[in-house]
Amino acid sequence: MFRNVRKASRFLYQPLGLSPLASMKEMDSASSISIKSTPEIEKTYVHRVYDAIAPHFSSTRFAKWPKVAAFLSSLPSGSLVLDAGCGNGKYLGFNPDCFFVGCDISPSLIKICADRGHEVLVADAVNLPYKTGFGDAAISIAVLHHLSTESRRIKAIEELVRAVRKGGLVLITVWAVEQEDKSLITKWTPLSAKYDEEEWIGPGSPRARTTSSLSLQSIPECEECSSGEHVDVLDDCATMKIQETEDLTDQDQHHSRDLKDNKNIENQQEYFVPWHLPYHRAEISGSSAQALANGLATRDDKKGAVVYNRYYHVFSEGELERLASGINNARVVDQFFDKSNWCIILEKIL
Repeated sequence: MFRNVRKASRFLYQPLGLSPLASMKEMDSASSISIKSTPEIEKTYVHRVYDAIAPHFSSTRFAKWPKVAAFLSSLPSGSLVLDAGCGNGKYLGFNPDCFFVGCDISPSLIKICADRGHEVLVADAVNLPYKTGFGDAAISIAVLHHLSTESRRIKAIEELVRAVRKGGLVLITVWAVEQEDKSLITKWTPLSAKYDEEEWIGPGSPRARTTSSLSLQSIPECEECSSGEHVDVLDDCATMKIQETEDLTDQDQHHSRDLKDNKNIENQQEYFVPWHLPYHRAEISGSSAQALANGLATRDDKKGAVVYNRYYHVFSEGELERLASGINNARVVDQFFDKSNWCIILEKIL
């Protein structure tokens, strides 16, 4: 164990977490700087939200997923394990024969981990503060779906691979668009599409879909023209003709609309997912009061809670493997669907 602690200490708390060669490459790459620049949507609807809900969130995070537990239990004794996006640290120290270090973007969650005696620090998933090859394994549990661009998701995977030694394993899990409980999706707010890879439409924050967009709500029976007015029939003959055919076509039209709406739901991957912070857990005189004042949160008096929205990009089948397949120094050794999550295990090969 002392050997492992000494080994870990050589790799912790590096300012950039990069070798000189890697640093030079990054200085020459404007795109890399852009990727590491946190979009406003993540700052507002991920970082600020988790800082605000940290104590309550932590109280709900104690059960270990069997697949993650099996992965950690399978690691050789003495392994150094990085938990990137460790949250409240529920997996830190899970295998007593391994040495764990964790990091998370939320200072509030990191404080919870530190108070429990874990070796942790605040860090960004796309810029891990560890030297190349520092550990034997890494995990990223329910983290990548909070990154708002594909380039940042790829970068986070690259960082996990970079941080482990050759032959090291990386387990990644993300929320799936194919939720086993379909009713959950009806509680989420679909977001507008991005007009390019890096930014959302509009300054700063994303926009929720308007009522003019297809959403989870049913489509009204009345068709409307582009001006928003009801379409008027100009003569009785036209009216009679339409009346004769509408009964025959109405069912097909509604079926077509339902299919179109369902297709849109299936293709939708950007959501706000609510977190209900009970009034008795909310710091009404502190962060929650401020969040309510500035619009970051809303009140739900029926549920007795302050409601925060968290940004999610839910992954479709094959998407996570596709992102990982573009990394030339790693290969996918396992992939599976578990509890409405897509999961992969990577092995570093170079």
